[in-house]
Amino acid sequence: MKNVAKAAHLAFSDEELDRYGRELEGILGLFDELDGAPEGEGYGVTPTVADGVMRDDVPGIHMDPYGLLRDMMTYEGYVRGPRLL
Repeated sequence: MKNVAKAAHLAFSDEELDRYGRELEGILGLFDELDGAPEGEGYGVTPTVADGVMRDDVPGIHMDPYGLLRDMMTYEGYVRGPRLL
């Protein structure tokens, strides 16, 4: 668990490492149970016809884009975010 925390750049106390380690083992155990499930031959969802469920999109502007950008930190019309290393 220490290697996982280090790779994720997380700092945990020894108690937290024990607790999260047990929880992670439990989650991984559930995946082991799923591996034992039947493959899917003869199982599954019956296909259904999906006609007429999509709506026609109508293009349009519902908000003023310049009004949205007015209160944001922008640089030459682009929204600025934090620097990435």
